[in-house]
This record gives sequence, structure tokens and C-alpha cells, in this order.
Amino acid sequence: MATITAADVNKLRTATGAGMMDCKKALVESDGDFDLAIENLRKKGQKVAANRSDRESTEGAAIAVVNADKTAGVVITLNCETDFVGMNESFVKMATEMANQAMNYDTIEAFLASDFNGITVAEKLIEQTGVIGEKLEIRTFEKLEGAFVGSYIHSGNKIATLVALSANVEGAEEAARNVAMQAAAMNPIALNEAGVDAAVIEKEIEIAKDLLRQEGKPEAMLENISKGKIQRFYKDNTLVNQDYIKDSSMNVAAYVKSVDSNLTVTGFKRAALG
Repeated sequence: MATITAADVNKLRTATGAGMMDCKKALVESDGDFDLAIENLRKKGQKVAANRSDRESTEGAAIAVVNADKTAGVVITLNCETDFVGMNESFVKMATEMANQAMNYDTIEAFLASDFNGITVAEKLIEQTGVIGEKLEIRTFEKLEGAFVGSYIHSGNKIATLVALSANVEGAEEAARNVAMQAAAMNPIALNEAGVDAAVIEKEIEIAKDLLRQEGKPEAMLENISKGKIQRFYKDNTLVNQDYIKDSSMNVAAYVKSVDSNLTVTGFKRAALG
């Protein structure tokens, strides 16, 4: 039987992130074979992951990153089961590393299949499920491109957003961050009127008409009044039409134009835990 030293245990712990006792047990079971010990720990992770597959993973970390030239960004959520794990520094570090890697891929499938320190991202999630004892998964994977892309991560990594602007002008970085903050706080359902699903509008019109009927308004007036309510719906729920949270005297579109008269918001992505 091989002699297992503290240095061996520490080496395995560094490589896998598993607990000290789990590493020692894995090395004993593998008779000191380092690669076999890693394989056994991963198998343990697969078993734990299978046992916890039906668990809710609504906590975690939402991370947004942009590339060096600010023309593309990605937002992901690495989900776990408890806030205790989600706020752990090592967990957030892993989520950030995964987000940076996600920048290189266009689909979540390609990202999950990519190499992450010698194993795939998907395998890393299984491995860490075994280490942490909670179900881990990538719940959100969204990419955004534009002439200028900025990001915002809300305190505690609960919400992360990306915003694309039409040009990289002076003041674009601050403007993109402010609008990304707006998207995090106000949770718009679309960029503008064109982005709202027609079925949503039809439903809102019917709700508005029903309420007006209950108020005793004549049928002949319902169409015009309901149109006004839809405009209010757009104002509340589309990003560029929302009142700007730092200055309610103007909407988001007007704020962006105050930075540069030709500047517009061309897209956004928002990811939130839950």
C-alpha cells in the first residue's frame, strides 16, 4: 500500500477543489494513483449530481463580461441551491472564469463542451456538484454584439446586464453602464415597441378594455382609451421609453442622445437569479 502524504492530499485538493478528507479517502482508495483519485472524485460528483438533479438551483452568481475592444459581451448565471454557496468568493471566482471563457463561444452547447482546466465545463459542473454538495448548472447564456457594449453587475451578483450602443463615442462607456444599470433595476421586457410580442399587446388591450367596461365607459370610447393605456405600457416596459432612473425628466432614449445626438441603444441582455 502506498504511503499518502499531506503534500499528496494538498496536491489533489488544489487540482479538484474537493475537501481534505475526500481527497485523502480518494488517494487511499486509488493506492496513491493521482489520476485514478481524480477520476474517483469525478465519479462521486456524477453520483451526487444524479441524486440532486431534481433540486431547485435558484441561487448563484450572475456575471456579465465584455471583450477588450468593447464590441461584444456575454452574460451567464452559474446557479446553485443556496445563497451561502452563491456568495462564496471561490464560487464567484469560478463563475467569472466561466463567463470569460464563454466569450469565446456562440452557443451554450459549445461552451459546455469546451475545455476548462483539463475537463469540459459540463464535467466541471458535475465535479463541483460533488465537491460542494449542491446542484450546479449554467442557467443563462446570452451574448450581445454592438458598436459599443457595456455591462453592469448588481451588488451580490444577483442581476447582470449588457447594453449595446450604436457608436463608440466620448461618454459611451458611462452611458452604457448607466443604461445597463437601468435594465437591471427596471427589468424591461423589450428594447422598444417593435420588440414586444404581439400576443402580449393583444392581452394588454383586452385587459384595458375589460377594466374600462367595469368603469362604465361606452364601447365607442374603448379603442382610443385602450390605445393610450398601451402607450403607457410601452413607457413602463420597454427600455428606451422608460423614465431614466437618474433623471425622470427624460426617458432612456433622450438620456443617450444627451451624450451624443446620434447615439442610440441597439440592444440589451439581462440575467437574474431565481
